[in-house]
Amino acid sequence: VISSELNEVMALGDRILVMRQGRLAGELSKEQATQERILELALPKEGEEVTRQTAAKGFKREFAVAGLLLATIILATVVNPSFLSLENLRDMLVRVAPAVIVGTMMTLVILAREIDISVGSLMGLCAATLGIAASPDRMGLPVGVAIVACLGIGALGGLVNGLLVSYARIPSIIVTLGTLTLFKGATELAMGGKWIENMPPALRSFGTGNAVIFVAIAAALIGIWITRRTRLGMRVFAIGSNPNAAALNGVRSNKVRLFVFTLTGIGAAVAALFSATQLQVIESGFGSGFELVAIASVIVGGTSIRGGRGSVIGTVLGASLLGIVSTVLIFLKLGQSSTYWERAIQGGLILLAVLGDHINRRKR
Repeated sequence: VISSELNEVMALGDRILVMRQGRLAGELSKEQATQERILELALPKEGEEVTRQTAAKGFKREFAVAGLLLATIILATVVNPSFLSLENLRDMLVRVAPAVIVGTMMTLVILAREIDISVGSLMGLCAATLGIAASPDRMGLPVGVAIVACLGIGALGGLVNGLLVSYARIPSIIVTLGTLTLFKGATELAMGGKWIENMPPALRSFGTGNAVIFVAIAAALIGIWITRRTRLGMRVFAIGSNPNAAALNGVRSNKVRLFVFTLTGIGAAVAALFSATQLQVIESGFGSGFELVAIASVIVGGTSIRGGRGSVIGTVLGASLLGIVSTVLIFLKLGQSSTYWERAIQGGLILLAVLGDHINRRKR
């Protein structure tokens, strides 16, 4: 009997062979076969094993993205030799950093077979909270208090998404579509149709240095550590690969989903903090469309939209590729149409990445 139904296998089999990733993982007699023992063989036991399997599968995808990234850099340098100047490289890193921060957290959400399309609107709400709290024209609170309020709103927004997805069992696309509108409406109400200007010098300094680059590097390293070295990362991959098997193996998927959505909310707040202080002016449309940038970075970087396969390194490469494409379009002096080209290229890359993932799944 060949079956993926655990109860059927245990009832009918005198000798049970357990397969994992197309290979024989173990053999059990009827007396030895328990649900726990079978699932122990069927699912990886340690984060390191998950890492090896995922890395082996993702290497080709990451290599392809890295190759495309290198080709784009070479093309841009040919078009304009000043592309690789230190000043331009620094500017590109600053622009890409928010996408890396949010994209890293979004990777965990998508690996868990979920999606969050509210991050752009949540960034807007976090930025509005920061500006209203800190601006002398509004509340004029200390900068530290304003930053804590910004991060708190981000964590709360992510927590709301996580609770509705995990415990109300509403599909994440529906939940985050609703909260996208909710966050956007709350931002417009809070700002009262007026831009927030006159930010305190101590807050403006966040956007003028290289701090956002180091924060993005730290976020990526934390994401890599979670996915490769922790039980949480193993559980995220398990939920994304096979939620039912993960549940039978004792993985508390609700808590994992709650955590990754909350973490994404915090990532949105951190990105809003640096992006808002870079612009030094906050308007009601702040963050609009950033969810596309974050999701595109993840998908273009090779993470499967169906969950269970992908890497933070791929997301960093994807965000870098999209950022460089944006810079190249500026160098080509296309004017306002460069924005339209950028969106079209983002959409095209997403479709190509999803199509490639679909083809790979059919081959297996």
